[in-house]
Amino acid sequence: MAGALKSTSEGQTLVLTISNPEFKNALGPEIYAAGVEALNAAENNPDIRSVVITGEGAVFCAGGNLQRLQANRRELPEVQAQSIDGLHNWIDSIRTYPKPVIAAVEGAAAGAGFSLALACDFCVAADNAVFVMSYSTVALSPDGGGSWSLARALPRALASELLMAGERISAQRLHDFGLVNRVTASGAALRDAFKLAERLNARAPNALASIKDLINDAPGNTLSQQLASERDHFVRNLHHANGGEGISAFLEKRTPQYR
Repeated sequence: MAGALKSTSEGQTLVLTISNPEFKNALGPEIYAAGVEALNAAENNPDIRSVVITGEGAVFCAGGNLQRLQANRRELPEVQAQSIDGLHNWIDSIRTYPKPVIAAVEGAAAGAGFSLALACDFCVAADNAVFVMSYSTVALSPDGGGSWSLARALPRALASELLMAGERISAQRLHDFGLVNRVTASGAALRDAFKLAERLNARAPNALASIKDLINDAPGNTLSQQLASERDHFVRNLHHANGGEGISAFLEKRTPQYR
């Protein structure tokens, strides 16, 4: 049975659940395509203000399906290249999606599952969660942007340990390095991800979209470029209806109502 990506909603939060329990929620082309489609459909839906990605049951995601990868060795290289392009389309969709995306991680996040969690804007992980870039264990190299994320966020020696030696790392240690936002009790990652989503949902969507753009662009910008971009976003948001509502609500000591 092929894996699926289940799409549900919890208030103003879209919930995408990786469902492939037979293979510990391993990923595949059907899931990649469904992920891109779900984000595209929700992007212009004002009723959706955030997204949570999680796994069915006690495991977040085991990464790629090794049986499928072994079968692909008998195909032309283009077959696997197209599959990875599908994964990368989903990763890029998450990174550029204008609304906050939160990973809720229980159990293992391995290989592309680790890369998927790193692509999200926030990560809430159970205290028993284990993250591992398991590629080198089976003589492969990373995909899903894992090398990009880890090389930028961690000291070179630790990134090398995770990517080359395939060492496991706990949620708490990743939290210490700033790659996990919240460490919660086992079984509570999704609950706490919803709490974080509710806090984000109460903020102005246009402002959050601007902040995500600024964060994404900052590493490639000079200071002058980033200052110019900050100016343009600030002016645009000040003159947005939500800017007036936010300032008025603060001055009047009331809860703002953003749209």
